[in-house]
Amino acid sequence: MSEMVNIFLFGKKYEVPSNLTIMKAMEYAGYQLVRGCGCRNGFCGACATVYRIKGDRELKACLACSTQVQNDMYIATLPFFPLVKQVYDINKVSADQMVMMQLYPEIYSCVGCNACTKACTQELAVMQYIAYAQRGDFEKCAELSFDCVMCGVCSSRCPAGISHPQVAMLARRINGKYIAPDCEHLNKRVEEIANKKYDDELEKLMATSRDNVQAIKDMYNNREIEK
Repeated sequence: MSEMVNIFLFGKKYEVPSNLTIMKAMEYAGYQLVRGCGCRNGFCGACATVYRIKGDRELKACLACSTQVQNDMYIATLPFFPLVKQVYDINKVSADQMVMMQLYPEIYSCVGCNACTKACTQELAVMQYIAYAQRGDFEKCAELSFDCVMCGVCSSRCPAGISHPQVAMLARRINGKYIAPDCEHLNKRVEEIANKKYDDELEKLMATSRDNVQAIKDMYNNREIEK
């Protein structure tokens, strides 16, 4: 048996095994998670969480699926943070600094406090990629923000009200559309999908029972692999 620790979920005390993640501890305590859970492996960003350890003044942020509980941990989840999401047509936006001024002018109110970087659950250089976005350097902004999981924790700590994940998403879209070199094999694959080349294989996979694990393994092991 693992050692038991005391945690506080939304102010209520529970005793849970110390080897659990916050998400598993919530389920152990009886919570049925219908929001704020997704991949359970730190990729989807749905389980943004804030916590404080008793006796420590610092409020910390994390992903509940990949953070282990600690004794006297006070926890509150943030399954959704209201980011500003502008609507635009990627085929019509300009690939220069003006697009950020038009869609996300709040990035120019950044005070350089670095709270966004300190809060990032993926340890990204958030303030730095916002600086690149300000200058219209979308390639560098896209590179630095590539691992963003859109959890919104950075924005929750921003005094300027910047929606960092949405700014980064726009930069990555502009980079992919206008700046990055054209990818011939990707274009070919998209064309093949549009021509329904893989429809039969997908239908066969969809028709396979989840209980037939061996059949799914055989389909994977015997698939056609590009050289």
